[in-house]
Amino acid sequence: MTTPRDDALTLLHDRGAHHIEHPGGTLHTHLVRVHDRLLALGLTEHVALAGLTHAAYGTDGFAHALLATTERDLLRATVGAEAEQLVHHYGGCARKPTWPHLTTTGLWHNRFDGSARRLPADTLRDLLDLTIVNELDVCEQSPDTAARHGEHLRDLFTTWTALASPRVSAEARRVLGG
Repeated sequence: MTTPRDDALTLLHDRGAHHIEHPGGTLHTHLVRVHDRLLALGLTEHVALAGLTHAAYGTDGFAHALLATTERDLLRATVGAEAEQLVHHYGGCARKPTWPHLTTTGLWHNRFDGSARRLPADTLRDLLDLTIVNELDVCEQSPDTAARHGEHLRDLFTTWTALASPRVSAEARRVLGG
């Protein structure tokens, strides 16, 4: 019997994640590192599965989509409804209007349809944890990215400390300093 992780790895392979370049190798290796780190930091299985598939719909910073947003049912059947919803929030996040103001407005801006809404506290925490761990992996794999964006990310993640999981915030401080 296969697990949701096994099924997700198969889906990623079928959609070519192992052929897409990404800092530190391929998109596939990045996704596996993010998944494993989320688990190592004590996050739930649905957050780790979202980490494994977080780029499924592309992101505001990574245009390579493995699935169309019309294929949400496929991802939901693969990783579960809770993980898929987090992937949709992650992939759909319009970063520029969302990231700097999360702690003051609590608004998540959807890059797919232009809407904005407040996320429940647990969903917001999961989204921040996934975002932080993803960015930490990119910075660790790409010294150029770390040099260009590390200070900004450190400052941003510091503002998220009260909302993110303590272990994830500690990991951000370890990797980015501060």
